[in-house]
Amino acid sequence: MAGSGPFEEITDGLERIGDRLADAAMDLLRSAIDEGEGAAVLATKREKLLNRARSSVEKARMLVRQAEALGDES
Repeated sequence: MAGSGPFEEITDGLERIGDRLADAAMDLLRSAIDEGEGAAVLATKREKLLNRARSSVEKARMLVRQAEALGDES
């Protein structure tokens, strides 16, 4: 990891998790296309939850960056 410390390692890890959640959400939708309407409804609900999780991870990443920036101010 090209991080300069624990904060950067955390933000990098959160970014990877966010990417994996986004990929999983898209995979759900792609696989549901061929499975019919019932599968599509379930996949849509699951996709929305995964995107909410991704959004929360992104918020956490930004908060960690803010915490890191506070250390840069002193």
